[in-house]
Amino acid sequence: MNSSPEPTYVNPRAEVSPDARVGKGCRIWDWTKVRENVLIGDGVSIGQGCYIDHDVVIGDRCKIQNGVNLYHGVTLGDEVFIGPAVTFTNDRFPRADEDRQQTWPTWVRDNASIGANATIVCGVEIGEGAMVGAGSVVIHDVPANTLVVGNPAEVVRLLEGGSRQTGSER
Repeated sequence: MNSSPEPTYVNPRAEVSPDARVGKGCRIWDWTKVRENVLIGDGVSIGQGCYIDHDVVIGDRCKIQNGVNLYHGVTLGDEVFIGPAVTFTNDRFPRADEDRQQTWPTWVRDNASIGANATIVCGVEIGEGAMVGAGSVVIHDVPANTLVVGNPAEVVRLLEGGSRQTGSER
């Protein structure tokens, strides 16, 4: 069995800055833009029509589905799943006439999963193994190993791996 990773593939219609670092075995699909100083780990899949802003960090073996926007200040851990059309904001106080440079760091820890069409407001941390339900709007930190849903997203229950589980959740 061959243990070497697949070669990295960048679709000819994708635009990847020469200043971005793309790991081994990555797949970047068409109409995706990867800006300068982006760090992408090994084995990452980035779907069609994504926008990866400058200085974003993506860990190993992440799956980012179609139409995702990752703005500067976002760091994804390893094995993070981002569903289609998820948006990470980059300004807590947006105004059209101002050019502010403040970055609100946003962290998505290892093995977290974010469902389709969720919005993640900048400056939050999504804990290890956490799940954000489809369509949720995350405005506060999400504890590790919890499921959050809604607008605003609220904790629904602990997931396997969490410290307090009932028999029905195992």
